[in-house]
Amino acid sequence: MIIGAGAAGLMCAMTAAARGRQVLVIESSNKPGKKILMSGGGRCNFTNMYAEPENYFSQNPNPQFCKSALARYTQWDFIAMVSEYGVPYHEKKLGQLFCDNRAKDILGMLLDKCERAGVELHVSTSVRQIDKTETGYALETDLGPVTATSVVIATGGLSIPTLGATGFGYDVAQAFGHNVLPTRAGLVPFIITDALKELCNELSGTSVDCVARCNGQSFRENLLFTHRGLSGPAILQISSFWQLGDAVEINLLPDHDAVEWLQSQQTQRPNSELRTVLSEVFTKKMAVLLADFWFGSKPMKQYTPADLREIAQTLSAWQVVPAGTEGYRTAEVTLGGVDTREVSSQTMESLKNPGLYFIGEVLDVTGHLGGFNFQWAWASGHAAAQYV
Repeated sequence: MIIGAGAAGLMCAMTAAARGRQVLVIESSNKPGKKILMSGGGRCNFTNMYAEPENYFSQNPNPQFCKSALARYTQWDFIAMVSEYGVPYHEKKLGQLFCDNRAKDILGMLLDKCERAGVELHVSTSVRQIDKTETGYALETDLGPVTATSVVIATGGLSIPTLGATGFGYDVAQAFGHNVLPTRAGLVPFIITDALKELCNELSGTSVDCVARCNGQSFRENLLFTHRGLSGPAILQISSFWQLGDAVEINLLPDHDAVEWLQSQQTQRPNSELRTVLSEVFTKKMAVLLADFWFGSKPMKQYTPADLREIAQTLSAWQVVPAGTEGYRTAEVTLGGVDTREVSSQTMESLKNPGLYFIGEVLDVTGHLGGFNFQWAWASGHAAAQYV
């Protein structure tokens, strides 16, 4: 019995069934793979060519929990399956692989694999009760009573509740004596409510290359201004390491030594206004707004060396204290979850309850942005499928 027909659940189902196991998958929402379909702007960033254990984190002091599963089912294994099915794909950037056409190609492949292997799949079906028995588990479901030697929890996390996300998997884990680590939204935009909000609002839709830093982590990617605050890949990445009250440092001039660059501009273009100089590296609108919002634009020759150092510091080490995040509503993942110290890294089986397995996002394993979380779903689902 696999509860949840998302990426991890479907991978586990098709792989276990291919081993000759009788597999029943139930999904509480009305369609399987909803998160697959909406991911990557509808094109599904299905893995990353550079997926390694270092791209994942959890609260387990042993950061290598995910190492075993990722080594036994790699990104190249999934890419081979995609190629075998003739699904066209491309690398967008930084090893991120997307479907050329639509995410439905990936879901269709998984469902076809399940069907060929004899997986029984039911949607709009809930589980009301799970009890341990001498031979496995007894479940009360919308289909009626079901008995299973193995139960796999593949219910995901709390992110994007409109797709049917619930805390069911965490409830099951706790009911069977597992520790569930505190959860919060990850890979999520920031909300700004102070004076900076006006600037964000004015620049809504503007994207800029930057380096975002917080709590010893840094990411170079694009930042996107929104009506509510800050988003874009750099912000989504750093949000997973941010806690309420923390400042995020943003370098808006990652390719320049800001002081040297401003000094050279002052020497070469003394009569040019700051806003004109900044328009060399930012959009004209952003250059004007930053110059006016922060510095009061005037000819470069009128700035003292101390002024230039202050401007450089602001542009290269901009300190932002978000009011919060947009929460699970738009979060790509859920941080926290079932404590991996109580789960076998080899089999994904509960160390407390033989025959009970946890895979995918329900576990306290989170990947970086860019296809890493899908690779964890494939790898953890595949790992469990070898033992159920």
